[in-house]
Amino acid sequence: MLAGGTGGTCGDMLMHSLDTVKTRQQGDPTFPPKYTSMGQSYSTIYRQEGFCRGLYGGVTPALLGSFPGTVIFFGVYEYTKRLMIDSGVNPSIAYLSGGFFADLAASVVYVPSEVLKTRLQLQGRHNNPHFDSGYNYRNMRDGFRQIVRLEGISALFHGYKATIFRDLPFSALQFAFYEKEQSMAKQWVGKRDIGLGLEILTAATAGGMAGVITCPMDVVKTRIQTQQNPPEPPSGSSGAKHNVEHIPKESPRPHAPASSHSHPSRAHSRPISTSGASTAIPPPGTPRLDTSSVFTGLKMIYRTEGIAGWFRGVGPRGVWTSIQSGTMLVMYQYLLKQLEAYQIMEGSL
Repeated sequence: MLAGGTGGTCGDMLMHSLDTVKTRQQGDPTFPPKYTSMGQSYSTIYRQEGFCRGLYGGVTPALLGSFPGTVIFFGVYEYTKRLMIDSGVNPSIAYLSGGFFADLAASVVYVPSEVLKTRLQLQGRHNNPHFDSGYNYRNMRDGFRQIVRLEGISALFHGYKATIFRDLPFSALQFAFYEKEQSMAKQWVGKRDIGLGLEILTAATAGGMAGVITCPMDVVKTRIQTQQNPPEPPSGSSGAKHNVEHIPKESPRPHAPASSHSHPSRAHSRPISTSGASTAIPPPGTPRLDTSSVFTGLKMIYRTEGIAGWFRGVGPRGVWTSIQSGTMLVMYQYLLKQLEAYQIMEGSL
């Protein structure tokens, strides 16, 4: 658990700026999108907002959620995996199931931190004149207070289902790929120690493949946690009572709660932007979606944006998951061996 927590946290912190780029590409409400290629997004965010509040916006909640989340993850993963294998379950099923149950257990910790992190990443610096995301928190504590005060404590779990639908298959696929590749590498080398090069290759390719496959779920998760409905035309509509208040660029202020006339059961719903446009009148034929349903979100994004909408930000996500997984799993294996050697040495004294 200690080795996994340390490795996971280092991987998350190392690649946080790339995660910010991915979040901007996926959650950009403007059309045409301001953030397109990975290199252009990096340079634009750095030039306009700087390193700390721009590329590394939201790093504090990410750090606070990363270590306890990965500690829980690796503890549950190793326990369930070994228990199933010892009970005669097929190893591939055990790896998939272990990753599934581990992520489910860790989600209670990392989902609230993910909500804070994603909103801070999308808003950039405080009073950001370069990008209007609808959020304007001074820092993490201010964001936490505003979310709880204006939207309720349940808002910290916005997108919980979407996060689960993204991370459960991601973790299951990542560790199934990783364990299988590790087994193949050990057979090819002929010994347990496969060397640093193959350790990095197996870890990076496992994370990268899992990240690309689950990208559509990541897009839906980001939209649910961050995006707001575009403003209604002046005449209004029957569905206006469920919309989140629009925040104009000339008067930045914290994210406002849903209208007081909205139904209690819908008060904290996080609508999904389906068109990517932020114009006053949605493009003709573009349906409006006010739901937290992951599958409805996927269907509506596909209908309005096509396959490209599902894979928005797939480039930085693929690179991020590859490097993050490579760092996490290689450090995990290295620290595990060091701790085991230390225990053996301590036991022989």
